[in-house]
Amino acid sequence: MKFERVIIIRDKTRLEQLIERFNSKAQAKFYIESSDGDFEFFEFEHNTFYESLSKVKNSINGILKYKVINRSFLPTYIFTENDLVLVIGQDGLVANTAKYVNGLPIIGINPDIERYDGILLKHSPKDLNSILKNVIKDSYEIKQVTMAKATLNDGQVLLAFNDFYIGADSHVSSRYSIEFNGQKEQQSSSGIIISTGAGSTGWLSSIFNMANNISEYYNSDINDCGTTLDWNDNKLVFVVREPFMSKMSQTNIGYGIITSNKKLKIESNMPTKGIIFSDGVESDFLNFNSGSIVEIGIADEKANLVI
Repeated sequence: MKFERVIIIRDKTRLEQLIERFNSKAQAKFYIESSDGDFEFFEFEHNTFYESLSKVKNSINGILKYKVINRSFLPTYIFTENDLVLVIGQDGLVANTAKYVNGLPIIGINPDIERYDGILLKHSPKDLNSILKNVIKDSYEIKQVTMAKATLNDGQVLLAFNDFYIGADSHVSSRYSIEFNGQKEQQSSSGIIISTGAGSTGWLSSIFNMANNISEYYNSDINDCGTTLDWNDNKLVFVVREPFMSKMSQTNIGYGIITSNKKLKIESNMPTKGIIFSDGVESDFLNFNSGSIVEIGIADEKANLVI
């Protein structure tokens, strides 16, 4: 593959978001400090990010062309097969980017190793020059990550790097029918979580933590429950959160492993406020109201992280 330019994906810093909210840096500073907050923290974080971004640009100069785009433009930006994707920010930005780049290689840069865990951000700005030279020589390794795919009956599609949430968009009961492995039933719950291998140590693990805490309280002899998949496993895990038993709702389908031959099907019974969102980004969503049917399976495309 011949790369012609680097597309740098970034997000606004928290200081930039504060300035947008309060219209000026001075107003933002006044608000934070009047609440006994540490405004210098936001300034230091902001400056550290821009120092790293400057190092990234300097490393790319003389090797490839580059273009910087903001996270908000990801859903509409048209990537080409000659683009090399570079993400600088937090781990969640890598997950959000992977859904839109059609399998292009992604270099994750951690701009602030003192603050960010960097599970998906394996490189620092100082490493970038040598990484780019290796990529151009086609001397680099890729870590593939399986993604989930939600397909609505009207043709809309949404991908997830970590997980999907399917249910109501607020703290009310999610009502739907669920079909899996030859079984079908009506349910009322707090929604459904579908997790990839990459996401299995995140939101999914917190659900298992809750179940294990309850078991421990009652001195259960059952071994701790939990599921951790490899990132490239062609499997997904779903869990129904807090299913409610009633005359109109059942609780028999609560957990399962989705494979290429075993998909999950859900039909909404929510007149309004039904939603499907991915990777914890509530703005990245599909409406899921009465009449909507979604099928959850494994996405054909993989996320390709440069390691």
